[in-house]
Amino acid sequence: MKKFVNDPKNYVPEMLEGLALANPDTLRYVPEYNLIMRADAPREDKVSLVQGSGSGHEPAHVMSVGPGMLDAACPGDVFSAPPTDYVYETVKRVASPKGVLLLVNNYTGDRMAFEMAEELSDADGVTVRTLFIDDDVSVQDSTYTVGRRGVAGNFFVMKACGAAAERGADLDEVYRIGEKVNAVTRTMGLALTACTPPAKGAPLFDLPDDEIEMGVGIHGEPGRRREKLRSADSLVEELLTAVVEDLPYVSGDGVALMVNGLGGTPLGELYLVYGQAHKQLVERGVEIRRSYVGEYCTSLDMAGASLTLVRLDDEIADLLAAPAEIPVHVF
Repeated sequence: MKKFVNDPKNYVPEMLEGLALANPDTLRYVPEYNLIMRADAPREDKVSLVQGSGSGHEPAHVMSVGPGMLDAACPGDVFSAPPTDYVYETVKRVASPKGVLLLVNNYTGDRMAFEMAEELSDADGVTVRTLFIDDDVSVQDSTYTVGRRGVAGNFFVMKACGAAAERGADLDEVYRIGEKVNAVTRTMGLALTACTPPAKGAPLFDLPDDEIEMGVGIHGEPGRRREKLRSADSLVEELLTAVVEDLPYVSGDGVALMVNGLGGTPLGELYLVYGQAHKQLVERGVEIRRSYVGEYCTSLDMAGASLTLVRLDDEIADLLAAPAEIPVHVF
């Protein structure tokens, strides 16, 4: 394993410290709880948005904190749900009179931590609601989840809810928007290689050089099957067909299309994938109104990509186009 690591136990805190040092005017870091929060949070005039889950998916979620997106993120260790007290303390620190919305990817550990934190916060008199995100079409269930998994589509839920909260919407309205976006968002990904967690020091699973994992989860969970590597166009066609037919997206729909890298794939390859996905959607009569190419929800250094579609109406398109100020800007 060749990585920039000191003591693997300090990988997450050192990453968070670096993130805070790079953004001293906009972020605050509370090391006791792995908490990254907006420097101006809580704001009394807006619903506070919180997301957590394990580390290793950056820029989700800690690099998505800022105006127009999250108010705070409290990750656990790599691929591990945050402890309940991390989430509970985060809610206490960002609670506003308009309430707190917890945005949670649908994994068993995350559900337990956030649901318990919601109960504790309710007992304190804090108004909290929890929304579960489950956009992955690859499997209906897994050893980590109850129902479908939450993957890269969570970025669209964060973005739309963040824009609504920034405009002053109340908690019920922000929750409604999150539910609406989640309901029209579908994702599926594939792995070309395994990923290597710093604490393990070796690939998380074995994947031969000439094989792929179709439908892999963002923690390396099994997908639909393993098979021999084939052409990019053919792989894109299978991913896109699975996503399109699930909702389904039909001719005449307007969509946002995201090609998300899993951490170890060059940007050029992601654009190659995007080009083929774009052409295949046009052939199906689907209109691409917004495009996203890059790393949004990764799996450490896994090579691979996922495709996400969001069916747009005027409300969702407007919220996705709203400004946001988060650390992953490239300019």
